[in-house]
Amino acid sequence: MTVTTVLRDLGVLLLMAAWVVAAHVGSAGWGNADFNAAVAVLPIAAALLMALWRLPQWAVRAAGVLALLALLAWLWPQLRHNVPLLYYLQHLGIHVALGVLFGKSLLGPGDALVTRMARRIFGHELSARKLRYTRGVTLAWTVFFLVNALVSTLLFIWAPPAIWSVHANLLTGPLIGLMFLVEHIWRMCVLPPHERPGIAAIVQAYRRESAQRGAGATRP
Repeated sequence: MTVTTVLRDLGVLLLMAAWVVAAHVGSAGWGNADFNAAVAVLPIAAALLMALWRLPQWAVRAAGVLALLALLAWLWPQLRHNVPLLYYLQHLGIHVALGVLFGKSLLGPGDALVTRMARRIFGHELSARKLRYTRGVTLAWTVFFLVNALVSTLLFIWAPPAIWSVHANLLTGPLIGLMFLVEHIWRMCVLPPHERPGIAAIVQAYRRESAQRGAGATRP
């Protein structure tokens, strides 16, 4: 790792931490309403702009950007008064999407999502034990994301916004980290050393899959 890489990763971590704090402050109703709404809308607007950028005609891209700006200006009075709802919809959408992504791969005759990742890491036929393990991990992540989405919904409906925000904005990251830790301990218990991928191998496999998906998305 180079100094540039370390500084870049540190900058990303600091930016993520700042966004988490801003999300909690905005969801709890503290601070300036316009700033809180802008921070909440930023990820959604960025995703829409990235989608517009993929369109082939520049005129269509420009029209889409203008339409997005007009829509934001029209909805802004409602958005600045519904900041917790914006964060809830993002939290719910991400968790449901990930739950569906993992869960859908369990249906049908194909490999589960974690099984496909394992094949990319090891590059050879997996043992029956490894197949059971990777399928179980896929199911565990499916349950985790869907249950977290359900808990988020119940807290958003019944609890004060600040309490919901603690769960959604402050605890989601640590819960995911805890999930990784539990999965690591489980892997150490049920798999022999030669069937346990290292962190570097997992990261490399993820990067290869992301690169292939990106290439497939840009291919005409």
